[in-house]
Amino acid sequence: MTASNLVPVPIPDRVAVMIGSCMPAHVLHAEIEAECAAREVYRFRGPLCADDRADREHALSALARANKVLAAYDPRLAVRPGRTHW
Repeated sequence: MTASNLVPVPIPDRVAVMIGSCMPAHVLHAEIEAECAAREVYRFRGPLCADDRADREHALSALARANKVLAAYDPRLAVRPGRTHW
């Protein structure tokens, strides 16, 4: 086990841009959508009213759509709610 598995290490912006330039635009867009949807799903905990359940289901469907694109590109990119991506 390496230290990077234990402590998240931020990467410089230039490195992130370089990594992003190697990926198709639709995959980058799906990655952003998946991260936002996972955060939204994580917000809804405990007993939910009907509106909150509908919002959570909408966020789950957005996450599933984004994950479908990410997994087609590389299965390791799939995002789960409550888990940090990197």
